[in-house]
Amino acid sequence: MLHGIPKVISPELLKVLMEMGHSDEIVLADGNFPAASHAARLIRCDGHRVPELLDAILQLFPLDQYVDKPVCLMQIVPGDTAKTPIWEEYGRIIAGRTGLQTPFEEVERFAFYERARKAYAIVATSESALYANLILKKGVIAEEQV
Repeated sequence: MLHGIPKVISPELLKVLMEMGHSDEIVLADGNFPAASHAARLIRCDGHRVPELLDAILQLFPLDQYVDKPVCLMQIVPGDTAKTPIWEEYGRIIAGRTGLQTPFEEVERFAFYERARKAYAIVATSESALYANLILKKGVIAEEQV
C-alpha cells in the first residue's frame, strides 16, 4: 500500500495510468460491456462500480485540456427507453475533481465499440447501470503541477 493512492486503484491499474501518455484513452466499462473481446489491455476491477473508480482515477489522472469533451459516453440506442441517472453522478464527480461542467461527448454504440478497441486499456467493472461506459482522454501535467 502507498500513501495517497485510493484503495480501489490496483497495482495493475496504477501502472497503466502511469504508462499512458497525452491523448491516450482508457475505458471504464460496465458489466455488460464486451471488455475481454475488445481490449488490447484488460484490467479486471470486479466488485467495483464505475463511479468509485472514476473518482479515484481523477485524483491521479488529468483529463485532456486541449479538447472540448475529454469524456465519452455511449449514446442511448434510438428507441431504447433506458434511463441514465448514472451520467449525472459522473458529471458531479468530474465537476468536483476537474471543474468541468460539460465534459461529455456522446458516441453512437458501434462507434463507441470501435473507439474502445483502440483505447490504451479497458477496465472491466461490476457496474450494473445501463449505458454506464466511459472513455477518458488523458491530459498533461504541467511542470508546475509536479
